[in-house]
Amino acid sequence: MGRVRQRAALVLLVLVAAALAAFAWALSAGELPVTAADLLAALGGGAGSMEADIIRTLRLPRAVAAFACGGLLALSGALMQVLLRNPLADPYVLGVSGGAAVGALGCLLAGVAGLWIDVGAFAGALVATLLVFGLARGDGSWTRTRLLLTGVIVAAGCGAAVALMLSIAPEGRVKGMLFWLMGDASGVSNPWPALGVLAVGLLTALPFARELNLLARGEVTARALGVRVGRLRALVYGLGALLTGVAVTTLGSVGFVGLIVPHLVRLVIGNDQRLLLPAASLAGGVLLTLADTAARTVVAPVQLPVGVLTALIGVPVFLFLLARHPR
Repeated sequence: MGRVRQRAALVLLVLVAAALAAFAWALSAGELPVTAADLLAALGGGAGSMEADIIRTLRLPRAVAAFACGGLLALSGALMQVLLRNPLADPYVLGVSGGAAVGALGCLLAGVAGLWIDVGAFAGALVATLLVFGLARGDGSWTRTRLLLTGVIVAAGCGAAVALMLSIAPEGRVKGMLFWLMGDASGVSNPWPALGVLAVGLLTALPFARELNLLARGEVTARALGVRVGRLRALVYGLGALLTGVAVTTLGSVGFVGLIVPHLVRLVIGNDQRLLLPAASLAGGVLLTLADTAARTVVAPVQLPVGVLTALIGVPVFLFLLARHPR
C-alpha cells in the first residue's frame, strides 16, 4: 500500500510540474519576448509595464481557459469511460459536445448572451446525453458497441443542426462562429468560472471513486457489493453534461481530449479512479494548454483553432484504439 501511495504521489507531482511548465511556456511564448523577471513581476502584481499587461490581460486568461477546458473534457471522458467500460467513449464521440454546441449556438442565434449561453450549452449537452443513452437502451439493456454507434449518429445529427444554424446566421457572424466551433481561446476574458467548475466537478466525483471502481468490474458485481448503480449513473450523466457544457461554452467544440487523455493516463497508472480522475484532469489541462500555445505560435501571426491540433493528435490515437479493440 505504501508503494502504491508513493507512486500516486509521484505521478501527481510530475503532472503538477508539467502544468507549471506548460503555463510558463504559454505566458512567455509570443511575438513579444518575455523574460523570467517580467513573468514573475506580472504574476506578482508588479509595475504595469507593457509585458506585464500582455501577460495579465491576454496570455494568462487564455492559458487558464485552455487548462480548465482540457481538464473538464478529460474528467468528463474519464467518467464516461468507466461508466461504459469502454476506452473509446468521450464527450465528442458520444455527441455530448455536439449537443452543447447546438445549445450554445441556438442561444446566440436567438440573440441572448451571458449566462443564457452557458445554460443553453448545458441543456444541449444533457439532452444529447439522455438521447444517446435512451436510444441505445432499446429493449432495456445496451451494449457498448450499440451505445457508441448511437453516439456517432447523434453527433452527426448535432453536426447537421450546427450546419443549419450556420447557414441561416447573419453573414458577419459566420466566420466567428466557425472559428469558435473549432476551438478558440483568444476571446476568453474570464476563465475563472470554468476553472471553478473543474474543481467542483473533481471534488464531486472523487467521493464516488470507490463505487466507480466497482462499477468498472461490471454492473452485476457493483450491485452485489452495494453500489446504487442508478444513482451513480445519474450522477455521471449530469456531471458529464455540466463539464462538457462549460468547456464548450468557454472554448468551443474541442474534440478528442476526453478520449485520448484518460486512456493514456490509464495505461500509465492503471484504472483506480481515486488517482485516475485527478491525474486525467491535470493531464488534460496540460495537453490543451500546450496545444493552444502551439496553435498561436507555430505559424504566427496566424492563429490556428486549437481543435485542429487536438484532432490531428486524436484521430490517429482513435484509429489505434479501434485496431486494438476490434470487437
